Amino acid sequence: MTLKTTLGDLLGPQLPHAAPGLTTAFVREALDRAVHGIGPLPPAVVAAERQLAEQRGHVDRAVHEVIENHVRLAGAQGFATNLGGLVTVAVMLPTNIIGLAVIQSRMVAGIAHLRGYDLTDPRVKNAVLACLLGEEMVDAMVASRRLPAPPMALATAPVLDPHLEQVIAAEVAASVISKVAGRRALMAMGRRIPVVGGLVGLGADGFVTWRVGRYADRELLPRVRR
Repeated sequence: MTLKTTLGDLLGPQLPHAAPGLTTAFVREALDRAVHGIGPLPPAVVAAERQLAEQRGHVDRAVHEVIENHVRLAGAQGFATNLGGLVTVAVMLPTNIIGLAVIQSRMVAGIAHLRGYDLTDPRVKNAVLACLLGEEMVDAMVASRRLPAPPMALATAPVLDPHLEQVIAAEVAASVISKVAGRRALMAMGRRIPVVGGLVGLGADGFVTWRVGRYADRELLPRVRR
């Protein structure tokens, strides 16, 4: 079973209609699959611990490896789901959205684990999802009071806001759709050369994933690992 097929099966037969009606439930499901594993992808903790062992216990190097690995995964699925250019975009767009959400969630969850956070804690899950928004959007939401604090503070908050998860998940859904669907303008150049769409998808998905990873790396400061 290929990575493309596995991530595409996340929403099964509803995939062709997923993008217009993407909900907060989808985002929570993507994070759950990222944390617990899906198809050939092992759980985020298992992958992170594997990198930690390869880096002989050096957490920062392991974090960087987690980021690089997921940038490559994001680029690969971005290439595969955009290879047909504009001809197949209506069919493959939901698959691309799902794949990017799962891969980025898995990457940030792995970073959080390596930095000593408990992925079963709802506050940490909120922080992981907030990282997916990126630094600029988080800063804007904090400034406008739509978000009470940046990811680090969310993960270590003294109490859990029961409504915060829905707010963040809705923003993540809108953000992921925007990042993926916005690529269609760039793909206009590839309507006669389908492979150009794949290259655009590879570069775009890899770059946005790298940015999310670097933000999580800076934001999720080390805690005592248990």
